[in-house]
Amino acid sequence: MTTKVLLVDDDRAVREALGQTLDLAGLTPVLAGSYIEAKDHIGPEFAGIVLSDIRMPGKDGFALLDLVQKRDAELPVILLTGEGDVPTAVRGMAAGAFDFLEKPCAPKDLLAVVEKALKTRALVMENRALKRELKRGDAAARMLVGASAVAEGLREAARAAARSGAEVLITGAPGAGNSKVAEVIHLLSAAAPRAFVKLPAAHLAPEALEAGFARAEGGTLYLDEVADLPQPAQFALIELLETRLGTRLIAGTYRDLAGEARAGRFHPDLYWKLDGVKLRIPSLSERPEDIPILFRHYVQMACEQSNLAMPAIPPELSARLMARDWPGNARALMSEAMRFAMGLGAEEAPETLGLAERMAQVERMLLAEALTRAGGNATEAAAALKLPRKTFYDKLARHALRPEDFRGA
Repeated sequence: MTTKVLLVDDDRAVREALGQTLDLAGLTPVLAGSYIEAKDHIGPEFAGIVLSDIRMPGKDGFALLDLVQKRDAELPVILLTGEGDVPTAVRGMAAGAFDFLEKPCAPKDLLAVVEKALKTRALVMENRALKRELKRGDAAARMLVGASAVAEGLREAARAAARSGAEVLITGAPGAGNSKVAEVIHLLSAAAPRAFVKLPAAHLAPEALEAGFARAEGGTLYLDEVADLPQPAQFALIELLETRLGTRLIAGTYRDLAGEARAGRFHPDLYWKLDGVKLRIPSLSERPEDIPILFRHYVQMACEQSNLAMPAIPPELSARLMARDWPGNARALMSEAMRFAMGLGAEEAPETLGLAERMAQVERMLLAEALTRAGGNATEAAAALKLPRKTFYDKLARHALRPEDFRGA
C-alpha cells in the first residue's frame, strides 16, 4: 500500500506535529506550508493522498482541492477545518473532498481516515498500472497475464510459435486457456489482419470443417479439443492441410494425442502433421504467485463489462485463493472473479493444505506481489516489506523467486 501523505498547513507547529503522528504510524509525510509548495506534487503520478488545512493565507484548501479535481479527480483530499466550522467542510465534501476532520483531532481518528484514503489511492494506482501494462507490448503481454517466470515462458513460447508459421498443437488442462493462447498466436503472426475462426472439433462434419477453412482463408482456424474430431473429419482435415496452404491450423487438446493415435482413435498422419510445433499451457498450480494478479485482472474485466466500481481485494482473500487447487484453472478463477465483482463474495478455500504450507504460500504471494509492484527492483521491494536485504534474499531463494523475472511485469 502507498504511504505518502502530502500534508499542507501554513502553521509550522501544527504541520510538524501532524507529520510526526504520520511518521510514527509508518507513513511518509511530505510537508508543505502553502498552496505554492504543494502544487508541484499534485498529479496522476502522485502515489499518495492530500491532507490539507482549509484556511490558509493566499490560495486556501479549496483552491488546492480545485487543482486536484482538475489534475486527478481520483486523488483523495482530506480537509482539516477549525472547530465549529463543519458547514465549510461539508461544502468541501460537495466539491469532491474524500473526507474532513476537525482540528484538533485525536491521532487514532486522523490515522483511521488517512489509512482509508491511502487504501483507496492504492487501488486506483494498481488499476492504472494494470491498464498501462495491458496496453503496452504485444498480444502476449496484453492477454497472457502473470509475473512469474512460468508466465513469461508461456508468452515467449507463444511468440516463437507465431514466428514459426507452422501448424501448432496446444496442450493444457481443461480451463487452462488453450483458445486464448491460440488467439494470441494468431494476433502475433502475419495472419493477424485476417480472420481467427474457432470450431469445436466434437461431432464436426467434413462439410462444416471445410466451411470453417473457407471462413478463415488467409487467417487462422482453431480446432478446440481436436482429439474429439470424428474420423471422417480427420481424413478431410489431412486433405485440407495439403490444399489450403494459405490458412493456418492451430489445434488444442487436454488429452494425450500420441496415445490416441497409438490406440487407433486418431489418424497417425494427422497427428504427425500437428506434432511439429507443440506448446504446453501450465496449470495454475504451477504458478501460484500469478493467481492474485490474474484474479485482479479478471475482477477488473468483469467490472468494466458491467460498469461496476472496482472493489478492494483484501490480502486474506488472495491468500485463500492461492491455497486452493483450482482444477478448473483460469476458467474457474475467472468465474470466481465475476462473482466477487458482482458482490457475491468468494468461496472459502478448502482445507487442502496444512498451516505451514498455507503460510509459505502467503509469504510467496507477498514477495511476488512486492516484486511486481517494484518492477523487479529488489531494494524497493525489500523496503516495502520492511525486510533487511539479506532476509529478503533468503526468502526469495527459499521460494525460488528471481527479481529479474518481475522486470517489466
